[in-house]
Amino acid sequence: MTTNPTDDRILVTRDGAVCIIRLNNPDALNAMDMEMAVALRDTLRTEATSAGAIILAGDARAFCSGANLSGDIAPKGSDLDAGLALEDAYNPLMETIRALPVPFVTAVRGAAAGVGASLALSGDIIVAGRSAYFLEAFARIGLVPDGGAAWLLTRAVGRVRAMKMMLLAEKLYAEQAFEWGLISELAEDDAVEEVALKLAQKLAAGPTRALALTRQSAWAACDASFTESIQLERNFQREAGQHPDFAEGVAAFREKRPARFGE
Repeated sequence: MTTNPTDDRILVTRDGAVCIIRLNNPDALNAMDMEMAVALRDTLRTEATSAGAIILAGDARAFCSGANLSGDIAPKGSDLDAGLALEDAYNPLMETIRALPVPFVTAVRGAAAGVGASLALSGDIIVAGRSAYFLEAFARIGLVPDGGAAWLLTRAVGRVRAMKMMLLAEKLYAEQAFEWGLISELAEDDAVEEVALKLAQKLAAGPTRALALTRQSAWAACDASFTESIQLERNFQREAGQHPDFAEGVAAFREKRPARFGE
């Protein structure tokens, strides 16, 4: 296990081709300040250059309880710009996640609140324990949801359910989140990271370039017209078809054997 050289609240381990990044600020329920958000962004960028898949996890009590209100955005008077932390740290972090060239899995236990909920819900695959919950707590303190919350939620569960979560600031527990289609996998609390690792290992063994292009296509489709989306698919298919993974996949199919991508 290693720590981010600029922030020891970010821990990194490897399990084969899978990188596990862990938020490690337990005394604050993994609340984040700007420095931690920047360190996480930099860690993601670094690890994505060599990992086949990335898992983001917290601990048993909290995945991430949001922004640290005792630091970056504590009230300081009428001249406070509470959006500055977003511009300088949290938004670049979320943009980095969107642009990752490898699959991104989130392993959620305990609280995923505020910007922590956005982090959790940005996963390509979201594994949550039965005791986990998602909380858009912003209305409780007179702020608006951030970290891309409105975009992520409305596209995942629709405007009406998203509005309920954001306006009422009530906990949404994992079982209901699974029923709504907000998360990918519901697991027992003590099995969350095991389930996430198995999924990440499967992804890391897959056709890396094709999976990267699939990520781009899916994110882009949320904003694109149908015509724009199928044109993007056409361009990505050309690129995927020119990659050695395609030749290996076809050969494996013809030879009736598992594909060995990346060899």
